[in-house]
Amino acid sequence: MRVRVLIVGPSLDILGGQAVQAQRLLMGLASSQKVEVSFLPVNPRLPGPLRLLQSIKFVRTVVTSIAYWASLLWRVPRVDVVHAFSASYCSYLLAPLPALLAARLFGRPGILNYRSGEAADHLMNWPLSRRSIASVPNLVVVPSGYLVSVFAAFGIAAQAIPNFVPLDSLPYRQRTRVRPVFLSNRNLEPLYNVACTLRAFRIVQNRFPDAQLMVAGDGSQRDELEAMCQGLCLQGVSFLGKLNSAEIAALYDRCDIYLNSPNIDNMPTSILEAFACGLPVVTTNAGGIPYIVEDGRNGLMVAVGDSEALAHAALRLLDDQTLCVQLADDARAECESRFVWSKVKIAWEDCYLRLSR
Repeated sequence: MRVRVLIVGPSLDILGGQAVQAQRLLMGLASSQKVEVSFLPVNPRLPGPLRLLQSIKFVRTVVTSIAYWASLLWRVPRVDVVHAFSASYCSYLLAPLPALLAARLFGRPGILNYRSGEAADHLMNWPLSRRSIASVPNLVVVPSGYLVSVFAAFGIAAQAIPNFVPLDSLPYRQRTRVRPVFLSNRNLEPLYNVACTLRAFRIVQNRFPDAQLMVAGDGSQRDELEAMCQGLCLQGVSFLGKLNSAEIAALYDRCDIYLNSPNIDNMPTSILEAFACGLPVVTTNAGGIPYIVEDGRNGLMVAVGDSEALAHAALRLLDDQTLCVQLADDARAECESRFVWSKVKIAWEDCYLRLSR
C-alpha cells in the first residue's frame, strides 16, 4: 500500500513561493508509486453565502481558521503522514502548528516544512514557537543548508530538501545578446526590498534610457513603490500584479536579466526559475541566497541594501555579453543537477516512508 500523505499549506489564492512549491509537490507526487498524496489548504474557501465573511477584515481570519481546524479533525485521521508547510511568526501558530498538533492527537507523524528566511528572529523572539518546533513535529525539513544552520544554532535538527522547478514548463533560451530588459518577481512587501531594485534601475536608466523593468507580484507596498517610480522619474517600469504560472513563464522569456534585492530570504524559487529560463541573475546576498548563487560563477551577488552595487553589477552584464552567457549556462547546469523533481522526489518519498514505518 502507498503511504497516504496530507500536504497542508497555502493554496494559490495566497501569492508566494510556498503555494507554488506546494502545488508543484502535489503534481509531482501524483504519479508516485510509493505515495498517495492529498492537499488541505490553510486558507479554505467557504461555501455559498459564508464566503462573504471572508471579505471582512478580522472576521475573515476567525471563520477561515475555524473551517481549517474542522477540516484537520476530519482529514488527519484518514492519512499516514501530515506534511505542513510553514512560514514564521503568527502564520506558524495559525496554520502549521494546528496541523502538527492534530497529527499528534491522532497518532500520526508530522513533518514541519519550514520555509521562511525570518527563522532566526522567529526562533529567538518567540519562545512558544521555538519550544513547539523542537518538540511537536517528528521531522523538520527546510529548503536549504542555510536554515539547517539556523535551526542547529537553537538545538533543533533539520534536514534540507531543496525547492525545485519544472524545467519542461519553463521557456529556456540562451541570451547571446542581452538587452536592458529586467525582471523583478517578488511580493511587494518590505522584506523583499523592491525599492532597492528601483533605485538600482534609476542608475541603469541613466546609461540606458530605453531600459525596461517588469515588476511581477503584488503586496502592501505597491502604491508606495509606484509613487517612488514617479519620484525617481523612472520610465519603462511596469507593475504587472499577481500573475499565474503561464503568465510568469512568458514574462521570464520576455526579459533578459533578473534583479533581486531582498533584505531577508531563504531559497527563492524565482531565482531557480531564472536559472531554468537562462536569465543571468543579479541579487543581494540575503539569508540563504549564497547557498544557491555563487558570485561570479552562476550569478552576481552584492551586499543587502546596496542599490549602487546592484546597478553596477547589472551594468557589468550589459557591458560583458560573454560573462552573461557563462553565468547563465552555469546556472542552468546547476538547476539541472540540483533543483529538478527527479532529484527532490527521492528525498521526499524517503521521508514519508521512513516516518510511516
